[in-house]
Amino acid sequence: MKPEILMSTAKNQKWVYLAAVLLVGAGVGYLLFSGLSQNSVYFLNVSEALAMPAEKLTQARLFGMVSEKNIEHDPSSLGVAFFVQDKDDPSKVIHVRYRGAVPDTFKAGVEVILEGSFKAEAKEFEATTLLTKCPSKYEKNEKGQMRPPGFTG
Repeated sequence: MKPEILMSTAKNQKWVYLAAVLLVGAGVGYLLFSGLSQNSVYFLNVSEALAMPAEKLTQARLFGMVSEKNIEHDPSSLGVAFFVQDKDDPSKVIHVRYRGAVPDTFKAGVEVILEGSFKAEAKEFEATTLLTKCPSKYEKNEKGQMRPPGFTG
C-alpha cells in the first residue's frame, strides 16, 4: 500500500474516535444533568422549611418530632394528621397530613422523616411517606457492648 493511503486512513480513524468520545461524553453529561435536576429533593428540618418560599417546596423531605397536640387518626381509612415540630425549637411547627399505613412506633415525641410536598394554600405538608425512628431495644453493658435488655452472657 502507498504511504499516503495509510496516513489518510489513520487520520480518518482519529476523527472517528474523537467524534465517538465527544458523543458519549455529551450523552453522559445530559443524563447526569437531567437526572439530578428532576430528582432533586430538599432535606429540611421544620425551621428550614418554614423559612423557604412555598413554591420551592414542591418536593421535600422533612424531619422533626411529632408534637403532643392534635394527633388525629382517621378511623375510616389509613392515615393520620398531626403537627411536626422542630427538634431544636419546638415552637416551630408544620401541620402534616399523611394517607397510608402508619408505623406502629408512631406516637407523640418520636422523630419522623416525611417525604412529600408543601401545600401553600392549605398551609400543610402533604406526606406520601412516613418513617419513624425506631427506639433502640438494646442497652450497653459495662464493657460498652450492645446487648438485649436482661441479657447476662
